[in-house]
Formats: sequence, C-alpha cells, structure tokens
Amino acid sequence: MNTLIHRSLPLFFAAILSACAPTSLFSGKTDTKMSQPPGAIMTIAYLVDDLDAALKYWTEDIHAGPFFVAERFNIENGLYRGQPNNPNITVALGYSGGLLIALLQTKDEGPSIYQELRARRGSGFHHWAIMREDYDEALAEYAAKGYAPIFTGGASVGGRFAYLDTAEKMDGILELIEAAPAAIELFLRLEAAAKDWDGTDPIRKM
Repeated sequence: MNTLIHRSLPLFFAAILSACAPTSLFSGKTDTKMSQPPGAIMTIAYLVDDLDAALKYWTEDIHAGPFFVAERFNIENGLYRGQPNNPNITVALGYSGGLLIALLQTKDEGPSIYQELRARRGSGFHHWAIMREDYDEALAEYAAKGYAPIFTGGASVGGRFAYLDTAEKMDGILELIEAAPAAIELFLRLEAAAKDWDGTDPIRKM
C-alpha cells in the first residue's frame, strides 16, 4: 500500500485503502491536478436501496465509472448530533468527467445522517462534497452562516470531515472534507481510471 496515501487520508477514503486496494486497480496516467478546483463541488452522493441496480444504471446508462466499491468502512470518533456514531454503510465511487459520483447503501437501521435524510424524503440525492485546505476556517465560515455540523469524524490515518446542516435551505447536506496531499492523490487515481476507461470491468471490489 502506498504509505503516502495511508499517512494522511481523509476519512471518506480511508475505508477504501483499509480494504487494501492495490494500485493495479487503477489504470492510466495520473494527472497532477484535480479537475475540480479547491472549494468547488467535487462529489454528488446518492442514497440507494439497491446498490447493484444503481451501479448498473450509472455504468450502462450514464457511462460513469468504473466504480470502486468498499463493502464496509469504519468511522473513528464519529459524532452524529452529539452522540457517538459508526453507521454500517457500503460506498461505491466512480467519476463522470471531473465529478465524483458516490453511491451509498446503508446496512443497518440505527440513527445516522443517512437514515435522517431517508426518513425525510426517501432514497435519492443525499449530499454534495467539497474539499478545503483551510478546513477549520471553512467550518467556522459555514457555522457563521447557520450551517452547523451534524455529523463529524476522523480516521487514525488522518483527515477530518463534517456533514453540515444545509438540508432546510438546499434540500441536501454539504460535506466538508479536509484536503490533504494523500487524499488528492487518491482522487486523482479514481479520476484517471475514468479517463482511460473503455467500459470493461465496470465494478471493482475494494
């Protein structure tokens, strides 16, 4: 495993590497800059009831991908509305151009940011995500606008995230991800896989 990636990976991707994803899963030349600039929306995430059906739709009908699937990831120091939280969720990640598509399937019925939005309006769009190098400043900036963190966490490998309470105004959650060189490297690998993808091996287990 690439030790640089493992050293300071934000939580959302720690699960993928903890599943021992080898570099060989990614193909093609890796660029040195992400398509989306810092602070721009880089991810759109959807809650799905049937992950296999969702993957079939996104890869065959939309031609996004390939998708990399992490069956389970663990959240360290997760806090959901002030209470410890480690939801059981499967994540599939694949690029369409410069935009990362995240498909989320919950595997338990316990309280979580995922079940909260599902209770409001069912499955479908869940959140956008942005990365900021000035994570703490960004968190304070959004809090001043009334967007308090609902769900926060981190990982032993480093990096933090926060889901912000934007659903009332924006009909969805905004996830703030702490930028780190290792996280950017992984995003670049995922994006490069999509750029060179010829439609083969559309779903890759992590």
